[in-house]
Amino acid sequence: MRPVRSIDKQVESVVSRAAVDFICPLNLASNMRQLLVLLTVAMLALSVSAAGESGVNESTSTEGTQIAYINHASLVQEGGVFDMYVTVNSGSNVTSIQWITQICINSGVCYPPEINDMEPVDNDTYTATVDIDYTASYINWKYILHSEDDSQASVPESGFGWKVWSECWYDNETWGGPSTDCQGVEGVGSLLPGFAAPAAAAAIGMAALMARRD
Repeated sequence: MRPVRSIDKQVESVVSRAAVDFICPLNLASNMRQLLVLLTVAMLALSVSAAGESGVNESTSTEGTQIAYINHASLVQEGGVFDMYVTVNSGSNVTSIQWITQICINSGVCYPPEINDMEPVDNDTYTATVDIDYTASYINWKYILHSEDDSQASVPESGFGWKVWSECWYDNETWGGPSTDCQGVEGVGSLLPGFAAPAAAAAIGMAALMARRD
């Protein structure tokens, strides 16, 4: 999906106003609400503006983190499941991992990110599985590592770090993938190019209202 540059200034404006209110809190409840607004808008800006080359999987280096290696399929199967295995460095103080995923579908829409708690396989390896939409184009993800001292680390620090494309995808008015089963599906590619911008602007407006209610 191409970046929706028309909402950049709106995102910056809302984030700036919320940040000012957050710096000068009236009470703890208001403070927490402002923080949630900031996080919501930041994630929204990420989901509508992130872009890459169609059909090309993406990955982030885990050097300098507590992740030793990651194991997953190199292709998303539409209507199937996607398994993830993460192994941390031996002797690390990681106690749990959350896998933050976002699935984008062939109509050009990205679902809201979901938090998946990974289950321990042994002392160093964790696993989780997500269901894949039958019209999925790709899946984005990142990790949150939780440690014994109650601290947490985001990998990567901002945005999504990984993307894997499906076996049959539609993106930027182009079909791709080793399968052709999804090609010609009714409604795919029929959305107007600016569809994401009004939706994003509406969500930003709601976030702004939330920030001002207190």
